[in-house]
Amino acid sequence: MLKVRTPVEVRYQETDQMGVVYHANYLVWFEIGRTKYIEELGFKYADMEKFNVVSPVTDAKIKFIKPIRYGEQAMVETWLEKYTGIRTVYGYRIYDGDGVVSVEGTTEHVIVNKQNFRPLSLKKTFPDWHEAYQKQLKGE
Repeated sequence: MLKVRTPVEVRYQETDQMGVVYHANYLVWFEIGRTKYIEELGFKYADMEKFNVVSPVTDAKIKFIKPIRYGEQAMVETWLEKYTGIRTVYGYRIYDGDGVVSVEGTTEHVIVNKQNFRPLSLKKTFPDWHEAYQKQLKGE
């Protein structure tokens, strides 16, 4: 199974008064990792949006293990955790500069029509994405 690692520079504006990365920023880093993962499979969200389709987050889980501070390097590891043809769950680990896991989590997504937010089947709407995700789950 493909796992994509994406470096993230910890910027000053991402930290709080304690000098650590503000917790909500990890969701932004998840998105950075997810975008790179999808690109590694040969796809782009922008191509999906050309068809008036978007992919909102329907659930997010984050486990905070160790803080990351301004000036440190971070790495987001992203993979496909689960896929049903309708729902897609991505897994994430964020490592600090020493390679220690700082944050773990998942986000769950569906695709919807941008105008009315009606759910769509990824399998039917984008069969090439479906096939690529199926291969990932099989470890191909």
